[in-house]
Amino acid sequence: MDNVVARIYDPHRAEIYQRLGIPTVATVRWTADQVLRRMLPMGATDEYRDASGQIVMAQVDLHPGWTGRPVSHLEEATGARVAYLTRYGDGILPTPSSVIQENDVVHVLAPATELTKVERICTRVPEVN
Repeated sequence: MDNVVARIYDPHRAEIYQRLGIPTVATVRWTADQVLRRMLPMGATDEYRDASGQIVMAQVDLHPGWTGRPVSHLEEATGARVAYLTRYGDGILPTPSSVIQENDVVHVLAPATELTKVERICTRVPEVN
């Protein structure tokens, strides 16, 4: 099956289907959230918090200057760990030498208290190494 689209009434399920790479048509609220996500200034979006609330997995927006740089540079600069990349709808577990490509969606693991710092670093021009 080449094309799959899911019509979902529960926004939490819509998020799960989206993470699986399945295009989703969902409620007005979920759709509005997705539109706003693309219109508002860059930043981070929480996707998961551990039971203690101390560790967050978040999707972060990257400044275009990060394109072509290894994942290890992003991790060193932010102190966060790149959990996975979404590239052309497929999830990829990166190695430290994996290179960030244009249009990659980056998902990081970071302490909740550090997420603001991580997003600030990600949305700015990287320092030259």
